Amino acid sequence: MILIIDDDIAVRTSLLLLLEQKKYAVVAAATANEALLIMSKEKISLIILDLNFSIATSGREGMHLLKQIRELNAAVPVILITGWASIELAVEGMKLGANDFINKPWNNDYLLQSVKTLLDLQHAGGKPSSRKQLDKQYDFQSIIAEDEKMLNLLEIAGRVAQTDASVLITGESGTGKELIAEAIHHNSLRRNRSFIKVNLGGISTSLFESEMFGHVRGAFTDARTDRIGRFEMANKGTIFLDEIGDLDAGSQVKLLRVLQDRTFEVLGSSRTKTVDIRVICATNKNLTEMVAKGTFREDLLYRINLITLKLPPLRERNSDIPLLVDFMTANLKELYNRKEISITPGAMKWLKQLPLPGNIRQLKNIVERSVLVSRSSQLDIEDFKSQLEGSVFKSVEPQLPEVGSLTLEETEILMIKRALQFHHHRISKAAVALGLTRSALYRRLDKYNIPYDKTSD
Repeated sequence: MILIIDDDIAVRTSLLLLLEQKKYAVVAAATANEALLIMSKEKISLIILDLNFSIATSGREGMHLLKQIRELNAAVPVILITGWASIELAVEGMKLGANDFINKPWNNDYLLQSVKTLLDLQHAGGKPSSRKQLDKQYDFQSIIAEDEKMLNLLEIAGRVAQTDASVLITGESGTGKELIAEAIHHNSLRRNRSFIKVNLGGISTSLFESEMFGHVRGAFTDARTDRIGRFEMANKGTIFLDEIGDLDAGSQVKLLRVLQDRTFEVLGSSRTKTVDIRVICATNKNLTEMVAKGTFREDLLYRINLITLKLPPLRERNSDIPLLVDFMTANLKELYNRKEISITPGAMKWLKQLPLPGNIRQLKNIVERSVLVSRSSQLDIEDFKSQLEGSVFKSVEPQLPEVGSLTLEETEILMIKRALQFHHHRISKAAVALGLTRSALYRRLDKYNIPYDKTSD
């Protein structure tokens, strides 16, 4: 049973009709007392709560009722309906345990997607499905994993994929966030539409609007032709916003609007366009900490993380390392025509105990280098060890400078120079080794005045 709480009869009627058309059992309340009475008598599976119950539009009545709801039922999903200029209040509501917030006038499709997703997730929990069961339900061929934490994550990803809910994928560099995003799209109803990847860390502030929303000819000095933006390219499909934690404050505001109401304006044009998209974001940064420091908008965080998938680092799922190594080796045998290559049990056991700060990306680098360099057809510990010691990650327990001997900035400069030297000043290779994008590395090179060859890549 879904409970709608709103003092406006027009809103209650609209929501009742919308949800009943989708075969949901729905009940409505006009006041807080009426809502609490219904909750005491009925088993409520989801609540849609308006924040304003008076002309003053302060939202305090709704916030007080949210606290009472959470005291009665800490688990029931709550969607806040916000009007006027109440986004800040909605964010406060999210802190008190609301699951989503929707602006008035709302988009019917978005509201229904949020309702379906939150109801589906009510059935989550318990022991995760086996890999065999997951493969029967979903297509996760590109994801190599049998660790319990990963299977649980894949199960949630599979169920969420069927909806259009916004998803935030977090995790360290090299854990496979883009692969998860692609898998969500591939298992969604939009699988036959575009999957547009955008590296937000590689887009400068001055070009953000043009890249994301497009521009018309003459919009600025170098705009010689019309350009379609990434959001328009992703219409009816999925847009993957990678490295969203690298977005500057001004661009965050511009992004928030299109994520809230799915509308935008092409640069140089006053005509508003509407897009139908699924949004998936990823970051290796702690956005909650960034919100506390004031470097990431709190309302944007709540807009993008209806569902959060946190990918574990490889050291927390080391039972998957042999599977990943076997998969990588099988591909490399074909790629480099070394079909006789095999790996000793001792080497596999040694690889499992590595901390691998670069995660899957670093593991792939070590395995590929070993396959290329080793003359033996059977790779042993020494083959892998030599490649590990030759990488920018010097050893299993890297020797860090003593506290006080170098500042964090000086340490970063030192690592960048070492990576460039090791990779013969190839920017792309050095960036991967450091867990950065090319654009992010270029910014640091300019910031620290480190000389580099602009034609090296």
